[in-house]
Amino acid sequence: MNKISVYIIAFNEAEKVAATIASVRWADEVIVVDSHSTDHTAQIATEMGARLVQVDFQGFGHLRNEALKACSHEWVFSLDADERCTPEVAQEIKSIINNPASKEVWFVPRRNYFMGRWIKHSGWYPNYRQPQLFKKSAMVYDMKPVHEGYVLIGANSKPSCMGALKNAIWQFPFKNMAEVMHKANRYSSLGAEKIKHKRITMLSALLHAKWAFWKHYLFKLGFLDGWAGFVIALGNFEGTFYRYVKALELQKGEAWKAPKAPRSES
Repeated sequence: MNKISVYIIAFNEAEKVAATIASVRWADEVIVVDSHSTDHTAQIATEMGARLVQVDFQGFGHLRNEALKACSHEWVFSLDADERCTPEVAQEIKSIINNPASKEVWFVPRRNYFMGRWIKHSGWYPNYRQPQLFKKSAMVYDMKPVHEGYVLIGANSKPSCMGALKNAIWQFPFKNMAEVMHKANRYSSLGAEKIKHKRITMLSALLHAKWAFWKHYLFKLGFLDGWAGFVIALGNFEGTFYRYVKALELQKGEAWKAPKAPRSES
């Protein structure tokens, strides 16, 4: 029987991390990778038997690569603190890692719950992110600060070497609208660093934001998710707009800072 490590990245997730850890108790090792939370995240993780690793936050790519270093076993399953592994996924994972002929890198579909309903469209289902089940020898993460990607290694460097699970994990991304706004603010700041080299104007910021709205609401069928779909599309509009405006702010530098106070005449 092959062994597997599960790592969970978390920051100030005291309300969610216990349920995430409980969903992967079947694993041989559970590691919570924390970035010095100021709530009870670290205490809860330790009390539930997870191994706690503290990593200074330098972007999500760096954070995930540090998480891989902490994993003791070759097979790795990654979860965020707002995700839950279902029994069906756990059983499928066990079958994969104990099959000598199985692929070594796997995407995992995610089913999102938001505003009192399971989201079926809006780009939120099946909502794959980077592969979540893989061998450490097959993959690492790039160093982007947010929306980090992955780099396949060696014989696994072709898309044909990758698979996708049939069953979906659950994700509970936001407990309320305040969390939606907080995450949009944080991610737009991190995302601004990625695009600050581009040619940006206020008009281009608005056009990118409008496209983000219509992509999620119309082309990804967000309108079929009711008001939740509208809120998701609107959140993408705001997050995209502020990401580009923050990048423009970085480009402008001193020009956008407040002028010095005038000297009083003596």
